[in-house]
Amino acid sequence: MARPTPNGLTQAFQALRLHSSTTSRPVTRCLARQTRTYATEVEGQQPSALATQEQAPAAPEIDFTNFSRRPARIVPASPSYFSGSPRFIDHVLKLESLQAKYASLPTVAAGDAPRMAWFKLAQFRDYVGEPVPMKKYKSLVKILQRLNRIQPEMVPGDVKRTLESFLRPGNPYAVQHVQRTVDENGRARAKGKRKESTAVVQLVEGEGEVIVNGKSLVEAFQRVHDRESALWALRCTQRLDKYNAWITVRGGGVTGQAEAITLAIGRALLMHEPALKPVLRKAGVITVDARRVERKKPGHVKARKMPTWVKR
Repeated sequence: MARPTPNGLTQAFQALRLHSSTTSRPVTRCLARQTRTYATEVEGQQPSALATQEQAPAAPEIDFTNFSRRPARIVPASPSYFSGSPRFIDHVLKLESLQAKYASLPTVAAGDAPRMAWFKLAQFRDYVGEPVPMKKYKSLVKILQRLNRIQPEMVPGDVKRTLESFLRPGNPYAVQHVQRTVDENGRARAKGKRKESTAVVQLVEGEGEVIVNGKSLVEAFQRVHDRESALWALRCTQRLDKYNAWITVRGGGVTGQAEAITLAIGRALLMHEPALKPVLRKAGVITVDARRVERKKPGHVKARKMPTWVKR
């Protein structure tokens, strides 16, 4: 007997499957599947019959007065809550928003802006309670300086209040210093310091006479460099033959005394002629040098640090 081939078995099963499907499925069922129906239609009923049926009641109206909603998670009030220094970044974001909001306002030059004493780094760290790095604090101060350059007559109220919140206590620029002028006798009295030396100058119009501690300038200062340094404020403004100066100086060395006299004469000359301020400032004769020499206690010897390679 010959064994049937795989192709012959496949054809026989396909013919058997087609014969069973055509004999068991009614023709009406196939025609019903070919017709298009809608989800609202009930089998065996027409759409007009559905309209006569009773509709389902609508859901009740939501009362929003008693409506409570719980968030899926708590949202922090600060956008920088998850950062390393949230309070510092909040201040930066606030200043940047003010800068962008009032960027169109006219500004003045940096030298003409009101002088403000901002927080020092240690004070600002205490203010925000965070260890703010110096580089980041400088970027914040730049924004403060940009807002401070807005024309004083047009500074908005919120900008003014924000700038005042960054001023350190005891702002030295808040007090308006009274400008000293020449007295009724035509004398301008000024004081200058350099290191440990202190000089007091009384400047009055005259023929160019200079007295230092009751001596002439040549007797008080032997070196030409010290004499020129002491009178540099008069020399750079070409006022050597216009004013007389009576000077009292004490403390420090010869060089320190000469430079203290330079500062005192420059300040006194500025009282006589305020228009000379740009020239005097450019010459450096009214610039304060706060460096001082610390006095050592007698008998005090600083301990020397032993090198690391010395064996003990």
